[in-house]
Amino acid sequence: MDITELTQRAQEIRARFTAQEISQTGRAWTRAEIAQGLVCDLGDLTKLVMAKEGRRTVQGDVDARLAHELSDCLWSVLVLADLYQIDLERAFLRTMDELESQLTPPASS
Repeated sequence: MDITELTQRAQEIRARFTAQEISQTGRAWTRAEIAQGLVCDLGDLTKLVMAKEGRRTVQGDVDARLAHELSDCLWSVLVLADLYQIDLERAFLRTMDELESQLTPPASS
């Protein structure tokens, strides 16, 4: 899958969440609430990284939980980028170019 297909899949799931949210609370999450959810997911991700590094104890399969949480975070990023009409692939490549231009080239062997 490329980033366009990943975004489409993320939006399909977002649509299902929206229907569930409206059914349960009478309204869909706002973009700000989706971003707040990402912050919570990043907190969970941090705990799992700490567990993976032996600095924290968690229940269950750390690798599976880490993969799940990374996927949750990616989902939120894809959905937010789409909601704000950001071409994430283009923005990512541009940002990597900017970062690369600020770094010292690797030493040749």
